Parts: sequence; structure tokens; C-alpha cells
Amino acid sequence: MSKIVSKKQLSEDVYRLDLEAPKIALKRKPGQFVILRLDELSERIPLTIVDSDSDKGIITIIVQAVGETTRKIVSKNAGEEILDVAGPLGSPTLIEKKGIVVVVGGGVGTAVVYPVAKAFKEAGNNVISVIGARNKELIILEDEMETISDKVYITTDDGSYGAKGFVTDALKNIIAGKDTIAEVLAVGPVPMMKAVCEVTKKFNIKTMVSLNPIMVDGTGMCGACRVTVGGKTKFTCVDGPEFDGHKVDFDELSRRLKSYSKMEKYGEEKQEGCCKGF
Repeated sequence: MSKIVSKKQLSEDVYRLDLEAPKIALKRKPGQFVILRLDELSERIPLTIVDSDSDKGIITIIVQAVGETTRKIVSKNAGEEILDVAGPLGSPTLIEKKGIVVVVGGGVGTAVVYPVAKAFKEAGNNVISVIGARNKELIILEDEMETISDKVYITTDDGSYGAKGFVTDALKNIIAGKDTIAEVLAVGPVPMMKAVCEVTKKFNIKTMVSLNPIMVDGTGMCGACRVTVGGKTKFTCVDGPEFDGHKVDFDELSRRLKSYSKMEKYGEEKQEGCCKGF
């Protein structure tokens, strides 16, 4: 059991949860994740470890309520418990002093790039961050990204905050104004990551993406999280979650993410019906 220490709403349907998980807090590294199971009948949900405090034995996760299980998770309050929190899982990010590193977060993808950006900054890199969302209300972790970045660019689709446009627009401007970018990390919706990779490939800039396909056990045994990278099958849970974005088959990934869309919709409708007393 893992107790929820604190809960904070960051934007529409997005919440920050601090959980008691002393062993995970002690061992976790940037880029790794946990798998949560709310109760014995719940599905298993992979979530990035956004931050941790090993002294207090606490890890931080950020959850977007987009389906039945995630809505149940964010309905919990401080003091309540989650049945299982397994981790740290996945291969940690290789952190080295490289020079200029650009991290690009779209929507809740900002929660995934944050711990990596923080680690790159602590390693002595010049970190440039790009945060994007549909509108101002959906921008998260702006203050936190400002703290660990040398420069932060914000874009919104509707122009309600920062520059109007997409993260790729900001990225193009950054590339045009910099001599050498050592690496780009992009995390967000699949179309966004694909678009970022199309931009950086033209300039031969190393680009990593963090993938979040359907996942079950998190140990490489079930094969549910398989993705194709460089023409080879990889398991996101053990080989990733970060991969060379220029080698990822994003079209296949998009198709696989839609595999259970009908069941997810049914689950949401069922939950809404229960809430209305049907």
C-alpha cells in the first residue's frame, strides 16, 4: 500500500500526487516510471516519476484523468492509499554533459521532460525548454521548468499564452539561432513527437522521444508495449521508455494506441452512467 501524502490540481483534469514510496524514492533515476494499481480489480497504469525526495521517502507523479482508471486515481485524496506502486521501471536516461540540450513537452508531456531536464542542468548543460498546450489553462509546471532551464519558450495553439502556434514553431526558431544543439528530447502526443522528429532530422540533431504505449506487466514478459524502432521490435518497459525518435515507427504506434479505444469509451460511459444513478 502507498499513501497519498498530498494532492494538487495543476490544470483541467491534471493532478500532482505525492506518494509514500521510500524504496522507489531512493533508487529512481531520471526517465524511469512506476506502474500503479488502484485496487485488486484495477488495470495497471504506467506513470513517469516526476520527482522524488529520498529523505522523506516520497515520489511525485502527475496524472491526467482521461479514462475510467485515471479518473478514479485522481478522485483519491491525501491520506488515502493506492494498493500497488511498482518501480522504478524502465531504463534511465543517459545523462552526460553535452552542451545545449533542448527539451520539448506537449501537454502532460512536460511532466515527463521535467526530471530529465533537471538532471541535464545539474550535469552542467545549457537547457532550453519548450512547453506547449492547446491553451493557457493546460500549461503545467511552468515555474518548475523556469527554475531548471536557461531559457523557456511557451506556445499555445490558440495564442492565449506565450507564442501562438506549435512547439515545432518554437523549435525551428531555436535551431535557427543556435550553432550546435547536442540533443533534443520530445514528449507529448504521438503526432507532436513525430513532427518534432521531422524537424530535427533535417538538421541531423539527435532526438530522443519517451513513449507510452499500452503496458501490462512492465517487465518485458507480456509484449503489450512493443514498438518498432529501426525496423526491430523493442519493449518500451525494459528497452525504453526513451528511443531514438528518428527510428520510431510512429504510424504503427498510433494504430496500437487505438486498439482498446472502444473499450475505453465503454468504460467511461459506464462510469458516467453509475454516477447519474442509471
